[in-house]
Amino acid sequence: MLSARRNMFAKILLSAASLLLAHLLHFLCSLMQFIPERKSVPEPLAMGNRAAAWSKEPSTGASRHSPGFKHYLPSPSKERTLCHRPRGLQCISPLVQSVEETPEPIPAKIKGQIPQWINGNLLRNGPGKFEFGNDKFNHWFDGMALLHQFQLAHGTVTYRSRFLQSSSYLRNSQHSRIVASEFGTLAMPDPCKSLFGRFLSRFEPPQPSDNCNVNYVLYKGDYYVSSENICMHKVDPETLETKEKVDWSKFIAVNGATAHPHYESDGTTYNMGNSYGKHGSSYNIIRVPPQESGHGDTLEGAKVLCSIPPTNRAKPSYYHSFGMTENYIIFIEQPLKLNLLKIITSKLCGKAIFDGISWEPQHNTYFHVVNKHTGEVLPGSWCSQPFVSFHQINAFEERGCVVLDLCCQDEGTSLALYTLQNLRRSGQGLDQVYASVPRAFPRRFVLPLDVDSDTPVGKNLNPLPYTQAKAVKGADGKVWCTHENLHPEGFEKVGGLEFPQINYSGYNGRRYRYFYGCGFGHLLGDSLIKVDVETKNFKIWQEEGCYPSEPVFVPVPNATAEDSGVILSVVVSPAEDQSAFLLVLDAETFQELGRAEVGVPVPYGFHGVFSAH
Repeated sequence: MLSARRNMFAKILLSAASLLLAHLLHFLCSLMQFIPERKSVPEPLAMGNRAAAWSKEPSTGASRHSPGFKHYLPSPSKERTLCHRPRGLQCISPLVQSVEETPEPIPAKIKGQIPQWINGNLLRNGPGKFEFGNDKFNHWFDGMALLHQFQLAHGTVTYRSRFLQSSSYLRNSQHSRIVASEFGTLAMPDPCKSLFGRFLSRFEPPQPSDNCNVNYVLYKGDYYVSSENICMHKVDPETLETKEKVDWSKFIAVNGATAHPHYESDGTTYNMGNSYGKHGSSYNIIRVPPQESGHGDTLEGAKVLCSIPPTNRAKPSYYHSFGMTENYIIFIEQPLKLNLLKIITSKLCGKAIFDGISWEPQHNTYFHVVNKHTGEVLPGSWCSQPFVSFHQINAFEERGCVVLDLCCQDEGTSLALYTLQNLRRSGQGLDQVYASVPRAFPRRFVLPLDVDSDTPVGKNLNPLPYTQAKAVKGADGKVWCTHENLHPEGFEKVGGLEFPQINYSGYNGRRYRYFYGCGFGHLLGDSLIKVDVETKNFKIWQEEGCYPSEPVFVPVPNATAEDSGVILSVVVSPAEDQSAFLLVLDAETFQELGRAEVGVPVPYGFHGVFSAH
């Protein structure tokens, strides 16, 4: 009897060991693709390979200045924009708390006048639920997607909201706890599992979330909500009902795509997404055709135009958006790095995904230019001092150059600072968090495209008289780009600018004059700003205790002037006696035309679009 029990116990141990070994083998095989190959010859640290005279990379002891660069490179100490550091910031905790959905439309109270010609839906996306049961999310980006609709019709406004019925939301709700990991939150193993089961679950690769809480995007005339993961959800823009889930990898070899695609007038959509395979990672330019006969109504017909290898395939750059002109896609490879080894082992190590993202300013920022018609990657090499850009403003071509306007931060540490704990602070603690967040400022770069071996070294190659941006070819053939600020002196007092928008339908990919954005005198946007890129003058809308969202430009029908239209922005307040409202500004004068107040709590969100009727 004792011998039989021993044999049974041995079989159980053998089965458990075999299962553990299988998990480990699968896990290690997954890791192998992210271990970089050892190079026989180390990459030189000379100026010719990095094209940055004041790079923070290890010094060789010799001068790092290349011929022709020394007269054009700024001092790094002067290049960093000094930040305004206010004290006594208002607590904004109520703006990042869970709210109930409002699935049926409710009428808004109108103050002033809403122009009669605005007919359509302002669709907004952002986090709206931050806990399930006793489990709480850690990061602002983790909150469950809450979809908002402000419907404007003949001077009236109604509001509704619905939670996206994603698998993550439904599973979390069913179990009354967080079972799907998010950007800043690692889901804990099922407490009902055995100790051994919970241990084995650590070796299961992290599953991508389908909590699409970033933006609305269009493909073939249909509306989807998107984050940057492998799945999107088609939604009904009239009812906000969740329709089908669409997996990018079922159509093309990518592991996700940005939530900021670009659109052509015929309905063609361009996007970017990474792919991860046995040879490491790649950046991919994606084209989705307009709706055509013979193609389905999801992503059928999508195509990868080209793949760009990262400087380090095991540590590709994080990117949130890209630029597009009439003929080119411009991708920015910045030193905000995704450590794939850390990300794939995050669950094993008890870490969240964002712990695998690191700011590495010893590397420069590189620009890649791709012909969007042929998929050809232009052979030039353009670089600049290290910076991070989450949102591009616009890009256009002129006199053989690409002009690229971006919102730029000199440090890449902001993602880690937007935890819910930080956003919910008050008093001195809140002031300290805000003081540590890098500010974003609008900047212009000029990339000369016709650069070859005959192009002179050390000469400013920017031929455009209206911009002070510089582009200088080094002895190694790389073009070092120095930006021009698209803002006046003293702009740091508004806290910099983010969430930039333009008259997209009329001026994306073309030379333009105006852009709009949120001033960040707080951790969230606390003002709306209109910038004139020619004069660098700006106009501002601000109201004490109010926090406006990303401005959305809606043109007047048959408009001829670039700024003939309105700005729509959802404004929220942490004050109990202040209702959230839809703000309507005259885009030309930046004066308020009217507002539509809603009587339910609305959290601060991310991005959105206007869908005209």
